[in-house]
Amino acid sequence: MSQTFDQIREEISSHDIVLYMKGNAQFPMCGFSAAVVQILNTLDVNFKAIDVLKDSELREGIKSFTNWPTIPQLYVKGEFIGGCDIVREMYETGELQKLLADKGILKK
Repeated sequence: MSQTFDQIREEISSHDIVLYMKGNAQFPMCGFSAAVVQILNTLDVNFKAIDVLKDSELREGIKSFTNWPTIPQLYVKGEFIGGCDIVREMYETGELQKLLADKGILKK
């Protein structure tokens, strides 16, 4: 598991936005992953999508890493933001846009 955690730490520290999801950005394999991809695309931000369906160890590892039971999981600048419901709510209230702007990712 520590090797998986190292891999996760490496990914979230080397990309501004990382989305652990089922499927990929072009072909999400669940509605929740698709919803988060749609929000990120609407905001026109670059993100690294990581398909957890390709690696069962990673799929379980990311849940342990954050102590969060569901996928997708969104990270911004190494910080765990949340899953689909949290991301959707933050987007609807403008909180996600503010967070991304404050982190220098989204143009104000």
